[in-house]
Amino acid sequence: MDTKILFSERRSVNFFDKNRKVDEAILKEIVNMAVLAPSAFNLQPWRIIVIQSDAAKERLLKLSNMQEKVMEAPINLILVGNKNGWNDSNPVWAEMLQSVGGNQAMVDGAKQAAAYLYGSSEERKLKFAESNTALLAMSIMIAAKEFGVDTHPMSGIDFEGIQKEFGLAEDETVVMTLAMGYYDENKSLYSRRPRLGFDMIATIE
Repeated sequence: MDTKILFSERRSVNFFDKNRKVDEAILKEIVNMAVLAPSAFNLQPWRIIVIQSDAAKERLLKLSNMQEKVMEAPINLILVGNKNGWNDSNPVWAEMLQSVGGNQAMVDGAKQAAAYLYGSSEERKLKFAESNTALLAMSIMIAAKEFGVDTHPMSGIDFEGIQKEFGLAEDETVVMTLAMGYYDENKSLYSRRPRLGFDMIATIE
């Protein structure tokens, strides 16, 4: 799809066709495209919980302010960021060592930089997890539209409740959820509201 069309036609869909499922193969293609999103040192400090069964949706619904789209969408994604994804336990460091031809000094330098930039305070750890996982989230929404699949990002949720209900680790954080499916064409979307353009949001110094 043309990039301009992709951006102009991507909408946060409120009404999903309950009778149309998202094929698992399509979901995998969407995610495998989306993970080309950038991340700090390519550390990819994220994972996805796919909510598909009615029972799991009901658990998520209660923690999403009872938004009906959670049940209507065939799939909901919980996007999880790892606040300690910068440390030695991340397998990406081993991949990096191979990618740089075994240059251990280069990898050690990158690890030291990452530890300072992303691991030196709780605030930085959280920023690291959220900023990188948010890049993945937007990438998923764009990739989904390429495959004709609609999405709706949600932050009006009980973050702590979802963390407990779905068994996230202590070093993980819920960044957002995404409802995913196909727009119910029997209903009308709200008109797209105006966006603030460059002249209103940018300054040049």
